[in-house]
Amino acid sequence: MYSWSFFPIFQASDLFLWGLWVTVVYTFGSIVLGLVLGLALCFCRLSGNRALDWVAQGFQELFRCTPLLVQLLWFYYALPLLLGIDIDNHVAAMATLSLYAAAFYAEIFRGGILSIAKGQSEAGAAIGMSKAQIMRRIVLPQASRRMLPAFINQSVIQFKNTSLISVISVADLAYMASVVNGQTYRPLESYTAVAVLYFVILFPLTRLADYIERRLRVSE
Repeated sequence: MYSWSFFPIFQASDLFLWGLWVTVVYTFGSIVLGLVLGLALCFCRLSGNRALDWVAQGFQELFRCTPLLVQLLWFYYALPLLLGIDIDNHVAAMATLSLYAAAFYAEIFRGGILSIAKGQSEAGAAIGMSKAQIMRRIVLPQASRRMLPAFINQSVIQFKNTSLISVISVADLAYMASVVNGQTYRPLESYTAVAVLYFVILFPLTRLADYIERRLRVSE
């Protein structure tokens, strides 16, 4: 019978806290960069320019249809061979996470914008508003409310996705769990502690997304 003991895990709490901090930094950093690039991709898809649409759609499908783990390994190990330069593991991790997030955020934004009735845009045009004004004052405020639950859910997934950057030796929460396991030989306790930390952070966010979705359903 396995004898549980979390005392060695508590002794290594500083490592877990550092790993948690790294995880949070990569999560927020990739979300911000993913938002910016995702918006650009979204407007390329909606621009009416066929070339921009194809390029943006190709980018999205590339990152949505390949595993994030494979993308991380490719960016860190294969891309440097093609370019003939060294790519820092931190740069590779942030770039890959951000590009991956952008592909999904772009589709969330596009779906939200397209869900707004065309009649509202036509009404704005009828009173002399420009396309930019229509988008900023009419479409985006309404679309943002509809996009919010999906955005939160995708951001929760993004937080969990950061656990994969441990494969290229970025000292996130998952990486620190393996370090603590190597020091204490307590794999069950190490990975249980990590699972609890993920749950404590992400469970309130998933409930928030559900709450917002229910409120929006009632208000419509």
